[in-house]
Amino acid sequence: MNRINSIIAFVAVNIAAAFALLAPASAEMDIVETAASTGSFDTLIAAAQAAGLVDALKADGPITVFAPNDEAFGKLPEGTVDALLKPENVSKLQAVLKYHVVAGAVMSTDAAGLDSAPTLLGQDISISPSGSGLAIDSANVIAADIEASNGIIHVIDGVLMPRDLVAVATEAGSFKTLAAAAQAAGLIDTLKSGGPFTIFAPTDEAFAKLPAGTIDELLKPQNREQLTAILTYHVVPGVYNAADVIGLSEAPTVNGTPLRISASSSGVEVSGSNVIATDIQAFNGVIHVIDSVMIPQSTAGNSDNASDGTQSGWGCGH
Repeated sequence: MNRINSIIAFVAVNIAAAFALLAPASAEMDIVETAASTGSFDTLIAAAQAAGLVDALKADGPITVFAPNDEAFGKLPEGTVDALLKPENVSKLQAVLKYHVVAGAVMSTDAAGLDSAPTLLGQDISISPSGSGLAIDSANVIAADIEASNGIIHVIDGVLMPRDLVAVATEAGSFKTLAAAAQAAGLIDTLKSGGPFTIFAPTDEAFAKLPAGTIDELLKPQNREQLTAILTYHVVPGVYNAADVIGLSEAPTVNGTPLRISASSSGVEVSGSNVIATDIQAFNGVIHVIDSVMIPQSTAGNSDNASDGTQSGWGCGH
């Protein structure tokens, strides 16, 4: 009953606002043209241009855009928009904007019947009743069902922020050891707000393949430098989706020792580890899941039988 009441309230409260906003617009115009005609989405359009996503928003679709107005962008901490618009942050900006877009034409009554919806970024937005009708994550829908030739616009009063690499890994529930190691190495803040990065992330099972006592030893404060060297060997600067990785023979890491990339019977092998899941998107990068921990040669000790950039002194699960 609460959900039904929310739908009724949502439609009643927002239909007038939607018609008012649509006064200068028309369903003959695409989403970008419709948004531009209202004069309330200058920041969103500038962001889409900076991110190179205007053509995607003008394509046939249909798509549904939960569109923050200029006032919504104004609520962000000072300097956030300027930082996102810088060329070096284009990947982060693209992630933010894709998190506001859902495939298909989702009308308000459809949205009100959902608990969540997948976005073009790959992360789900949450949908719930609110005092004004409907909330998308922590933002409220303030005008609904604005029709364009290639989809639907719902206006929201806040900018939706996708989850960062640490939050995505934590949410997955299979990277507890990796998170503990990143915490011990002092890398959490960098992985939350730095980047963009591509992380080849070993699961808890991957860490469990290491020789007994290895993890406990690495987590000791006196071994922080070695732990940091190992973790940064799993991090590549920039965003490399699976299609990008397949075309490489090696990739530079934050550690400085490049990863060796090759085809394997299961798909792709990275420095002796198999990639078992790909393209898990975050605000500041992408995660590919691997089945063993990769050890850079400079950290591996005295073993001399490695040929792929790893050493068996610490153990790699193979």
